[in-house]
Amino acid sequence: MPTRRALLAGSALTLAGLGIRCAPGSTVVAATPVTGMIGDLQERTFRFFWETTESTTGLAPDRWPTPSFCSIAAVGFALTAYPVGVANGWITHVQARERTLATLEFFANAPQGPQATGVSGYKGFFYHFLEMKTGHRFGATELSTIDTTLLLGGVLFAQSWFDGDDAEERRIRSLADQLYGAVDWAWIRPRAPLISMGWSPEGGFIPHDWNQYNESLLLYLLAIGSPTHAVPPATWAAWSARFDAVWDASGTRPHLAFAPLFGHQYSHVWVDFRGIRDPYMRTRDIDYFENSRRATFAQRDNAIANPGGFVGYGADIWGLTACDGPGDFKHKSGIRVREYLSYSARGPGDRDDGTLAPTAAASSIAFAPEIVIPAIEAMHARYGRAIYKKYGFVDSFNPTLTDPAAPVQHGTIVPGIGWVDSDYLGIDQGPIVASIENWRTGMIWATMRKNAHVRRGLQRAGFTGGWLG
Repeated sequence: MPTRRALLAGSALTLAGLGIRCAPGSTVVAATPVTGMIGDLQERTFRFFWETTESTTGLAPDRWPTPSFCSIAAVGFALTAYPVGVANGWITHVQARERTLATLEFFANAPQGPQATGVSGYKGFFYHFLEMKTGHRFGATELSTIDTTLLLGGVLFAQSWFDGDDAEERRIRSLADQLYGAVDWAWIRPRAPLISMGWSPEGGFIPHDWNQYNESLLLYLLAIGSPTHAVPPATWAAWSARFDAVWDASGTRPHLAFAPLFGHQYSHVWVDFRGIRDPYMRTRDIDYFENSRRATFAQRDNAIANPGGFVGYGADIWGLTACDGPGDFKHKSGIRVREYLSYSARGPGDRDDGTLAPTAAASSIAFAPEIVIPAIEAMHARYGRAIYKKYGFVDSFNPTLTDPAAPVQHGTIVPGIGWVDSDYLGIDQGPIVASIENWRTGMIWATMRKNAHVRRGLQRAGFTGGWLG
């Protein structure tokens, strides 16, 4: 199969003159131009990764500008963002290749072992947070299965996107195989068939498994698809058999429910679930993409109903997910004493304290652009002077909490706006960049459709139809 570079040279495949590089064999479709609010948001959010990540190691900060450790999940989103930057002309192909290669070399050479300090991971998994200077385990953080999964999402995307014949791109592909192949999925399931959330030297396996529908779709696909340490294909059926417990048929759009929107978004950054279905979704006669679309509408509908009586909620102002908050305290807002939270996974009826996260709506743009684009534009128009800055939207804001005397522990109260976060979070920035690109051009999805590891996982899990046919 010819490389993407050869296809470009031979037929000048571009989308709308934007220089979008298509995956070999993919269908060229008209791209939505990178203009206006959405284009500006995508570029600003991309620059968060390009400018805050350590160029020699690829370590991406968990948050900025507050000094922080590295988040390995943010690294996965950074690796995904670099080719998006090339496709839109914000950086060159050479720049993206150099940063990607440095990142993969660093993780491939990072020390692994069972000891509590001086290592970056164990059994191929990596610790959730790493020291920015050394890349070693930060504090007592856990060996994280889901964050390793999100890191691997970026690693495998880089493997398929950098398909040139030069030594550096061959090295990227080789390192991706090395990193993925080193992960011992079979080891980290002490309560088989399910996979544990993690492990630590001090406490052993975390006593909780990935046991319901959530962001772990990609985790189970990579575990089943591993060429070296795979879990049995029947693991998928055993896991998805639990989904009936969260099937929500109460509204007009029945779907698998998970309150915070990130659970409906993360796996979809890398896997195109449109038109492909596993045995469980065949019984429901939808696919996981449609499920995420319905979950997005359900959030918008909840904001319109606004059962909590929060300020600002409505048809164009909505979005609940895991994000920063003003702090853990109670305070009277209007006629009510409300309980506020710091960082928490928020959703309708679940830890909703009036804190909105722009990433919740923006990262659903591929699912439901007809309601997401108005939400992005409305948040910018109404609150942009306080919440839209150098790298796009700050992580979160709360229009209900307006009292300057409130004992906020993070962020600040902005007159006329309410509480506003002071930070950007890598795991919330990443899905914005990627989801806008998948909505515009489908580039990430098209690239990952040719990744042998992802295809293997999907096929072993029982997915059929659509582009897998």
